[in-house]
Amino acid sequence: MKIAYKTLLIVALTVTAIATISSCKKDSVSGEPHIDYIRVTSPESSDSLLVGAYQGALIALVGQNLEGATQIWFNDLQAPVTPTYNTATTILIRVPSDIPMEINNTLKIVFASGRILDYPFHVQISEPEVTLMDCEYVPAGSIATIHGKYFYAPVTVTFAGGVTGEVVSIDETNQLMEVKVPEGVQPGPVTVSTNFGETKSNFWFNDNRNIIVSSDPYTGWWNSSYVVTDPGASDPVKINGNYIRINKAIGGWAWTEVAGGPPDAMGPISKNIPDEAILKPQDYNLKFEINTLKPYNSNVIKIMVGLTNWNNDEYRWMPPYDTKGQWKTVTIPFEEMVAAYKNSGSSMVVSPDGYYTRILFHGPGDLDCDLCFDNFRIVPKIVK
Repeated sequence: MKIAYKTLLIVALTVTAIATISSCKKDSVSGEPHIDYIRVTSPESSDSLLVGAYQGALIALVGQNLEGATQIWFNDLQAPVTPTYNTATTILIRVPSDIPMEINNTLKIVFASGRILDYPFHVQISEPEVTLMDCEYVPAGSIATIHGKYFYAPVTVTFAGGVTGEVVSIDETNQLMEVKVPEGVQPGPVTVSTNFGETKSNFWFNDNRNIIVSSDPYTGWWNSSYVVTDPGASDPVKINGNYIRINKAIGGWAWTEVAGGPPDAMGPISKNIPDEAILKPQDYNLKFEINTLKPYNSNVIKIMVGLTNWNNDEYRWMPPYDTKGQWKTVTIPFEEMVAAYKNSGSSMVVSPDGYYTRILFHGPGDLDCDLCFDNFRIVPKIVK
C-alpha cells in the first residue's frame, strides 16, 4: 500500500514538473515581451547599463520575447529595424540622429502581433559642436562661416564683447552655418547656443594673441614693399590692419624672402611665443590668414619660427592651396614644425631674447604668385 502511494506521488510530481516546463517554454515563445535593461554594444563595456543615450548611438535592448519587432520609436522618431540584428532576447538599434518634435522620453516597440511595448528612455540631444571658422578675422557686417555639428535652430552666436551675430543660414548637410558679424566684437572665443546647450570655441575670433609676424607696423629685414597699408580696387579688403601681398613671378629655386629676421630686427614681437609652446609644442598651433588671388600650385613656402638661429631647411608648407580670392585661416600643428626642425638638425629651446623668424619661397617649379599673408601667431589648441 505504501509502495503504491509513493508511486502515485512520483507520477504526480513528474506530471507537475512536465507541465511547469511546458508552461515556461510556452511563455518564452508567446509570452508578453519585456525589456530587462539597455546597454552599450561595445564588448568591453557590456556591463554599462543605460537609461538614455545620445543621438546616433548604437544600443542593445536586452529582454524576453523581443522577436517579431517591426517598428521601434524614440519619442516621435522611428528608427530603422534590421531583422538580422534581432533575436528573442536582444535587439540592436541605433538612436535616430534627428531632433524629435515631440519629446516623451519613451522607447516604443511595435510587434508583428500588434503588441506594443513602452519603456522609459531619454534621448540626450547633443549640444552644439564648434570645430573651426573658414577665417578667424572677418570685418563687421561681413559673413563668417562656422563649421561644426548640432546647430539646431534656434541658434544664437555670441562673440567676445557680448555682441550677438545674425544667423544667416544653417547647412546641416555640410555641417556649417553663416553668421553676419556685428559691430563691437572683441578678440576671444565664439559661443554657440541652442535649446540643448552651449559651446565655446577653442579658437579665438579676431585672435590677437602671440603675433610673431605683423605688418602693424612691419618689422624685419626683408621686403617691406610687400606691405599693403591702403588697399586699392584690386587689393583684398583688410581683415586686421595692414597685410603682406606678394604679386610677382617666382622662379623655381629662386630664394624669395617674404618676411622675418633675427630677434633684434623683428623687435618685441620676436618674444611673443609663449615658453609653454616651446616646451609643449603639441599643445599649440601655428595659425595665419592667407588669400590666394592666384592658386598656390607650385614652388614651396618655408616657414621658420621658434628657433634661436637660422635653419635653411625649415618647415615646408607644400602646395596646392587655393582660397579663390577669399581670406582663409590656415592651422598647422606646432609639433609638426618641431619634427621638421629635428629632422634638419635643429631643436627648440626657451629664449628670453626672442626667436628668429623667416617666411620665404624656395622650391621646385615656377609660380605665378599673387597671394596675401597676415597674422602669423602661435596659439593654444584648447581654451582653458
